[in-house]
Amino acid sequence: MATLTTGAALDPIALTEALVAIDSVNPALVPAGAGETAIADFCAGWFREHGFEVHRLEETPGRPSVVGVLRGSGGGRSLMLNGHYDTVTLAGYDGDPLLPRRKDGRLNGRGAYDMKSGVAAMMVATAQAAAHHTLRGDVIVCCVADEEHASLGTAEVLRHFTSDAGIVTEPMDLEPTLCHKGFVWIEATIHGRAYHGSRPEFGIDAIAKAGHFLAALDRHADALNASTGHPLLGPGSIHASIIRGGEEASSYPASCTITIERRTIPGETPEIVERELRTILDGLAATVPGFAYTLEMGLVRQPFETSVESEIAQCLLRNAEAVLGTRPPIRAEPFWTDASLLDQAGIPCLLFGAAGAGAHSADEWVDIASIETLTEILARTIADFCG
Repeated sequence: MATLTTGAALDPIALTEALVAIDSVNPALVPAGAGETAIADFCAGWFREHGFEVHRLEETPGRPSVVGVLRGSGGGRSLMLNGHYDTVTLAGYDGDPLLPRRKDGRLNGRGAYDMKSGVAAMMVATAQAAAHHTLRGDVIVCCVADEEHASLGTAEVLRHFTSDAGIVTEPMDLEPTLCHKGFVWIEATIHGRAYHGSRPEFGIDAIAKAGHFLAALDRHADALNASTGHPLLGPGSIHASIIRGGEEASSYPASCTITIERRTIPGETPEIVERELRTILDGLAATVPGFAYTLEMGLVRQPFETSVESEIAQCLLRNAEAVLGTRPPIRAEPFWTDASLLDQAGIPCLLFGAAGAGAHSADEWVDIASIETLTEILARTIADFCG
């Protein structure tokens, strides 16, 4: 278990190093992954040492999230800070993924960028804000499990905690992020008729029929790509991800199932996505002899968008400009994050985190100076919003 001296415990760089050194590979992604138990123990201990209330949430055994709460004096606005401490695989990393290394202004290690630096910054920033300011509102610091897979951690936290606003400290190059795409997973099964390959008069080739759908899906993807879409995010998108069908070479396949991912922008709902696909499939059923299908809607993650005029966005922008010396640009992201879950729970929020590169790659690193800057901006924002 990583340990820190008293002084280093409030150094966000040292704390990032301590977190990187703890194996927290998501076992839903890697069956032998260590999970979040050890890192949850560490964060809970850190919170206790710094005067936080500590809440450990573990509805799914072995997948704990830890929430540290600093209570305000009363009458102020509450703020939730959210960051995940699970990581993707250690395999394929260039060097020892659990050995944090400082070099040329960078801190290398698995999770350094995505996103243990953000977790360390929000922990230290909260302690610093409380030490130097009178906070009337509560600060709720959520170190969550499983963001890299199904977001079990944030979903569980939101069943127990709420706040007036939130900041998710995903790495965003010190640029406030106010929107991102969502996604819908769908399975379309094209039905045929299984029969011996020597009897074409009886068999219906589900894979060949699925080809008509794949061609139509490709045309639909082109049309989406050509549309105007969202001012920052651009258009939504769609693609076939997995295809399964057939039993053996000598038989007509009875079915062909195509897994589809539809990336959505604000305003696009699962109902819209389903209607789009059924329009395509019904058209094929009406024009292609023997074409039949079933459609099953799967996992839905809603797109996220918040207004730049929201109180938390304005508060963070004001403090970021004071620290950076210039107003940072507003950005958008094509990928999904836990900010969407906070938003759906009625918590106005945005994303703001450190700079770096290499998420999920062989060379993952975070810019050291950006961790310090992030911590200062967060501390000022906490004091401003909750004071």
